[in-house]
Amino acid sequence: MAPGTTETTAASDWGKADFEAIYNRPDPQRYFATLQPLDYQIPHHGQAVFRAAVDALRRRRADRPPLNVVDLCCSYGINAALLKHRLTLTDLYDRYARQDQEAPRRPQDDRAYFAARILPDAPHVTGLDVADQAVGYARSAGVLDQGFAENLEADEPSPQLRAALAGTDLITVTGGVGYISERTFGHLIDSMDSPPWVAAFVLRTVSYRPVSALLARAGLVTEKLTTRTFRQRRFADGDERRAAFTALAGHGLTTHGKEADGFYHADLYLSRPAADVAVLPMSELVPD
Repeated sequence: MAPGTTETTAASDWGKADFEAIYNRPDPQRYFATLQPLDYQIPHHGQAVFRAAVDALRRRRADRPPLNVVDLCCSYGINAALLKHRLTLTDLYDRYARQDQEAPRRPQDDRAYFAARILPDAPHVTGLDVADQAVGYARSAGVLDQGFAENLEADEPSPQLRAALAGTDLITVTGGVGYISERTFGHLIDSMDSPPWVAAFVLRTVSYRPVSALLARAGLVTEKLTTRTFRQRRFADGDERRAAFTALAGHGLTTHGKEADGFYHADLYLSRPAADVAVLPMSELVPD
């Protein structure tokens, strides 16, 4: 079992190892130190896809700079850090996973670090997560332009969040689907002026059908990338692997060439208005 994990759970968390201890801390040091040995890599894949989506949207919506992105289950703002800055996931591991884990980070140091690497055409990123300390770190470090610690599975968005969502161009998520459902997406869509693009990496152990059905009712066409899947991280232990294999079998999916390699794998789904799909096929948008 990886350091920082507890017992493997088997109910709503689909048998995944419990990383609760690292998800909501004052800074992300233990998060990165715990996940690096498991080769956690899905934000790296998200960086390429989300940047491609932002570039495509920027070309189509040149009258609305900067673009507005909402990152779901944003945690410590990792997707925002990679989308907005001249940084890689390896850079973040080097900065956080190799530090003295007992020494608290100074937010002003991280703010200066990210400010020095900001891209000139960086989008405006709003983060949403139930982890208040993680969201607070991302705001104080300047990674998120706005951040909200709200649970849209249980509650309506606050007036402040509704205002922040109004002009959204793109919703992103890497692995949070399953923790959040179509209820969260419904609250988001209802708060927006017009349906945004939605780019979602979804573990193959989880069905995306309820979310894609809701997005269809909002006028979005959902495409699934069929040419490949994306590694998320290694299984933390044998129990987690067995639970994943059981869930996949329940979906009628084989693990050959995918989870049999010892990693969780995610599918990529992209939801857009039909007119945008016709102009730019997913196969041309998503980098190889």
